[in-house]
Amino acid sequence: MGNDVVRIYDVGVAGMEGALPSVVAGMVNVPVIAVPTSVGYGASFGGIAALLGMLNSCANGVAVVNIDNGFGAGCMASLINHGTRD
Repeated sequence: MGNDVVRIYDVGVAGMEGALPSVVAGMVNVPVIAVPTSVGYGASFGGIAALLGMLNSCANGVAVVNIDNGFGAGCMASLINHGTRD
């Protein structure tokens, strides 16, 4: 889709409980799109635990899509990046 990618490695969050978007949002000055996954460990409840954790984020600029909606998140990120809906 013509987007540049900047990778950030080892940001100090382990697990799939939904904390990573909050950490990333504290490190960057752009919107963060959080994608909860249905695959987790412990009491993940098919992604509900991660979804609720992401929705309750106190970090500015975090938007959450539905469970496993990586395609929708990627499309939204591209639209934000290009500043258009065309």
